[in-house]
Amino acid sequence: MARKTDIPSSYYGEPRKFDPTFRGPIHNRSCTDVVCCVIFVIVILGYIALGTVAWIHGDPRKVVYPTDSHGQFCGQQGTPNVNKAILFYFNILQCANPAVLINLQCPTTQLCVSKCPDRFATYLDMQYNYRYNKSYWDYYRQFCKPGFDNPSKPVAQVLRDEDCPSMIVPSRPFLQRCFPDFITRNGTLTVANKTNFKDGLGKTRSVVDLRDAANGITSLLDAKEVGMKIFEDYASSWYWILIGLVITMVVSLAFILLLRFTAGVLLWLIIFGVIAAVGYGIWHCYWEFSTLRGKPDADVTVSDIGFQTDFRVYLQLSQTWLVFMISLSVIEVVIVIILIFLRRRVRIAIALLKEGSKAIGYITSTLFYPIITFVLLAICIAYWAVTAVFLASSGDAVYKVMSTQSNCMYSNLTCDPETFSQTNVTKVCPGSQCTFAFYGGESLYHRYIFVLQLCNLLVFLWLVNFTIALGQCTLAGAFASYYWALKKPNDIPTCPLFSSFSRAIRYHTGSLAFGSLILAVVQMFRIVLEYLDHKLKGAHNAFARFLLCCLKCCFWCLEHFIKFMNRNAYIMIAIYGKNFCTSAKDAFFLLMRNVVRVAVLDKVTDFLLFLGKLLISGSVGVLAFFFFTHKIPVIQEEVPSLNYYWVPLLTVIFGSYMIAHGFFNVYAMCVDTLFLCFCEDLERNDGSSAKPFYMSPGLHKILRKGDQGAKLYTGS
Repeated sequence: MARKTDIPSSYYGEPRKFDPTFRGPIHNRSCTDVVCCVIFVIVILGYIALGTVAWIHGDPRKVVYPTDSHGQFCGQQGTPNVNKAILFYFNILQCANPAVLINLQCPTTQLCVSKCPDRFATYLDMQYNYRYNKSYWDYYRQFCKPGFDNPSKPVAQVLRDEDCPSMIVPSRPFLQRCFPDFITRNGTLTVANKTNFKDGLGKTRSVVDLRDAANGITSLLDAKEVGMKIFEDYASSWYWILIGLVITMVVSLAFILLLRFTAGVLLWLIIFGVIAAVGYGIWHCYWEFSTLRGKPDADVTVSDIGFQTDFRVYLQLSQTWLVFMISLSVIEVVIVIILIFLRRRVRIAIALLKEGSKAIGYITSTLFYPIITFVLLAICIAYWAVTAVFLASSGDAVYKVMSTQSNCMYSNLTCDPETFSQTNVTKVCPGSQCTFAFYGGESLYHRYIFVLQLCNLLVFLWLVNFTIALGQCTLAGAFASYYWALKKPNDIPTCPLFSSFSRAIRYHTGSLAFGSLILAVVQMFRIVLEYLDHKLKGAHNAFARFLLCCLKCCFWCLEHFIKFMNRNAYIMIAIYGKNFCTSAKDAFFLLMRNVVRVAVLDKVTDFLLFLGKLLISGSVGVLAFFFFTHKIPVIQEEVPSLNYYWVPLLTVIFGSYMIAHGFFNVYAMCVDTLFLCFCEDLERNDGSSAKPFYMSPGLHKILRKGDQGAKLYTGS
């Protein structure tokens, strides 16, 4: 008679009572965690209402397009700015940094113009030259307020009333804003070949002051150029990227189907294939390093050349190949050590993977379920992003009093531009203006925009985790139907995947929502900690940084523990139909009673599946590398012309890994479900004719051997 468990069942929790008529996932079940289900439905309805309100009040143009001092969009149809799509700042020196320029309002008059200035000029010089040549005013006036046509007005009054800018500098448009046209010549920063300029207030300023006022604009301009090139690369290579991803999908599907018949051989091929591939990588890196070592241009370090958009520059450095070689060597050593110490466990994991491949072979529809998960996740992400944008752009135009006098009692108070001239503000504070400040409002909705954004993020995390939980519970129910079929495949119920999905939605929405909410709250805390860490990067408080680092580490561990427990709780829910807390408790104690088997199988099977994903994505990545670098002579003429070959290459590698992960995630869920069912099978049955095992004889034999080996290995 077979030994039932590694540890007595009463050791972890109360002794369990089993239903002698149990024959797999229970069909006659009731709704679980109803209260959480009701709350979840109410939250979804509230989320829809939030999106609707944001849609009504929001306007994405406020985020994308610039706004002048009167709250009008530059280039907007039906306004005087229809042909003026660029925003011009009267005095850019008053703008602190690009974040103020782009996102907030710079404390200077802003005007929509049709083009940016292309020369240095001051209002004082224009007024002097106007006496001899009227064209000076014709050019300068396009950067003055509309309707102002008095070039003879005293300069002091013009600047007080902000009718015209005191100066203009050569600029070029970026993000529909006029920024100084910086050019570095022989290491010297210039604007229109000048290093100094007049500010129109009687002072000579350096162009460095312009750079400080618009800090980071040069890098942003370079980023825009790189972004355009990346967009061009995607436009010309999207067809081949799609072909690479389709190849990955076919290979992944064929790979899993082959596991049905040759699991043992194929998994050992994966292991040795990865070892061989990494070994070849080490040799190739050493060969490149030896070839480049000693060359004068190749001895430059990566830090010396800085960031380069053309990655081929780094491949000409010997240091790059040395770093690659060391990294691959460490990976190779780690893989070999793991295999040496876990060789017995690897054989056990392969046996379980064989059983999993049989289950997937009988329920092939499970391979295509990740498509449903992907679609649901795409809907959640799209809805969250659109709602966030509309919330960020919610609000009406708010106008405030801007005064040149520091002691003006009305400064920064809200005002109405239509009635401003009728108030006594201009009498008390001469030169004051009622100018556009920002988009917002004083209503309850507008005051809690930030809180609504946090709610949007929390509900988004909840829905994403619920979608993943639904997929896990659905797959677990389907694979449990396979395991608890005494005569396979004859006793496997019809349409097990659809039946499991229906049970999960009909009876266990509340339980899945409960587990998802717990995980979403922990993830929300992690996001807040990351935000605080970002804010404290420049702080010198070592204790605060240390405490924050500890909290981040603790919440990272907590998140992964909850993910592990939720996954197993969903399996128990799919089998027995109990509520979340009971299922989580039963799963935890069941795993603790089989802790040796958990240690043997959990991470080892994950490691084997990770090697499979790595092999597939790596193989497709190598093929893509040879293709996009014109190293395949047969189809060399079909390769598109690219600015950066790494753009489609990295896209193919990342996409291939995600596709392989989707297929292998089904496999991992299958293995976890079969493992829990196996543990339950051992506790319920003893292998006699009255209580036969539901596991296959081969699986029972190899796992029993593994238990004995583990006992000897641990000395117990």
